[in-house]
Amino acid sequence: MGFLVCLDRSSSFGAAIGAVIGAVIGAVVLATLAACSPQPETATNPPAAAPIETRVADTESARLTVWLDEKYEAQLQMSPNSLTRLGRKEKYDQIDSETEAEQQRQLDWLGETVVELKRAFDYDQLDAEAQTSYDLWVLRHENELEASSYRRQNYVFSQMQGAHTRPAEFLINLHKVDDESDALAYISRIKGVGRAITELLERAKVHAAEGIRPPAYAYEAVIEESAKLIAGAPFSANQGALGRADSPLWADLRSKLAGLVDNGTIDATRSEELLGSAGAALRDDLQPAYQGLIDWFSADIDNADTDAKGVGSRPGGDAFYNFQLKSRTTTSLSADEIHELGLQEVARIQGEMNAIKDKVGFKGSLQAFFEFLKSDDQFYFSDDDAGADDYIASAENYLDFIYQRLPDYFGILPKADLVVKRVEAFREQDGGAQFYSRGTPDGSRPGVYYAHLSDMRAMPTTLLEAIAYHEGNPGHHMQISIAQELTELPVFRTRSFHTAYVEGWALYSELLAKEMGGYEDDYSNFGRLSTEIWRAVRLVVDTGIHAKGWSEAQAIAYFRANSAVADEAVKSEVRRYTVWPGQATAYKIGMLKILELRAFARAQLGDEFDIRAFHDTVLGGGSLPLTLLEKRVKRWVTQQLNS
Repeated sequence: MGFLVCLDRSSSFGAAIGAVIGAVIGAVVLATLAACSPQPETATNPPAAAPIETRVADTESARLTVWLDEKYEAQLQMSPNSLTRLGRKEKYDQIDSETEAEQQRQLDWLGETVVELKRAFDYDQLDAEAQTSYDLWVLRHENELEASSYRRQNYVFSQMQGAHTRPAEFLINLHKVDDESDALAYISRIKGVGRAITELLERAKVHAAEGIRPPAYAYEAVIEESAKLIAGAPFSANQGALGRADSPLWADLRSKLAGLVDNGTIDATRSEELLGSAGAALRDDLQPAYQGLIDWFSADIDNADTDAKGVGSRPGGDAFYNFQLKSRTTTSLSADEIHELGLQEVARIQGEMNAIKDKVGFKGSLQAFFEFLKSDDQFYFSDDDAGADDYIASAENYLDFIYQRLPDYFGILPKADLVVKRVEAFREQDGGAQFYSRGTPDGSRPGVYYAHLSDMRAMPTTLLEAIAYHEGNPGHHMQISIAQELTELPVFRTRSFHTAYVEGWALYSELLAKEMGGYEDDYSNFGRLSTEIWRAVRLVVDTGIHAKGWSEAQAIAYFRANSAVADEAVKSEVRRYTVWPGQATAYKIGMLKILELRAFARAQLGDEFDIRAFHDTVLGGGSLPLTLLEKRVKRWVTQQLNS
């Protein structure tokens, strides 16, 4: 389970690429100019945004909410991992089944709920919000049903999806040990992880037999990262104290048990007994599973491509890629249309970059300026642990600044806390992309902005501010936390995930932060443009790799020529796109739609346009496909005009 993805069945955004490249980019330019002002767009202390409509709790709509909540809860009970991610302790000693048969069983169940939904409810008797909920539940099944036909086109293991590292991250960061029963559940889950890894490996073997293998560099990452999980105590002879000699899970449980001893929940003798049981589970269940994974990947690596190819090069790959684009962007844009849109956006942003280059007095081409930013030591922290600490502290300072400005731009604010952390050593990658991990809906676990800091030369300070806003506030943390805290919607909508909406909002937030007073330094503002052109380059490179036959070298060359992204990060990014087709295109597509809707609302409402109310409208319905987001915003605009 995890994030939910729905599809767009209509063509209001993607049917006419001329409209997208003409009107939409025109709207983007206007919105970008408007966003350059550091002042709020509304009067001091404007009233909080009104709800998008007065919901009538009629029998049909209220009954639908109850029904959807019951079905969603039933689905959650199929996934012990999801329950834990929500901060719940039911089935706390279990790990999800990872078999293809279980996937199909859950898909069949979801299909049965759709049949029941259509039979039990009169769509025309639902209010607008309830109709959106109905549509989303149906669209979710349609998307998963279509995705199932491409199930074996995906890579089970790669350096990006982290199926091999995710179980350890799950136990270390999400499995709390508050008492002895939690410790016993942890030990049981160690055994479950061994079983799940074995199930996933069997699926990877099936995919390989059908010719679906990730590139050789993905094999290397899986082997290396898996080996780290079974290195040290209790797998080696060194059974020393907590420290570098301990494997990640052993160190984690040892630390959590020490906490129970310190607070008097258990005594030292019982702690040692539990550690003994954990050591047996790690050696007898987890180690054989990971060693089997390492052995098979080591034996099969010679069958993998060293010169990575896009999915379009294999039988059925074009259809698979088109589905990925549709699913990720929630539009009907074709690969060619997305490629062209990317080229035009790259050209537009480079115009703004040249203006800043000239402003800071750099004499030379834009490409020479890129090289200056990538090579000059003034734009980097030291490449050591102290530099990593400086990076975290700087990100925290920027987030503290923007947090004070949020009430001027939002009526709805998140309640959940946000922390910034370095990625754990066992899964940290040089040049890896920063990422956000959602907290729990009840606030018991904060949202976390994670940074890969093993190579500080891949993390220039020019990009730091924009990335902090993207991952934290007003980006991912704000949007996801607000969604989880909504109480007027069916629960499944508060936890849904549509890549174009979620990542589009985060990229929009980078620009919004300038309007809120961020990027006072010209180099940081150039960094903001660098992250935006990064996402525009993705439109070109992702489609180039998977639809136009680009090699890795071609993709890297285009990326380097058109961005200031560090070389190691460029290589990591291109390899990400290769194993995760279509995902990277959603960011810019989503941002453009939000900017288009903002420009539309401003034009329609004139002086009555309220930026806080607009943002509350966008965020107040949870994550939506772009077409449904457009309907929501236009409904709000109509309501404002008629009020």
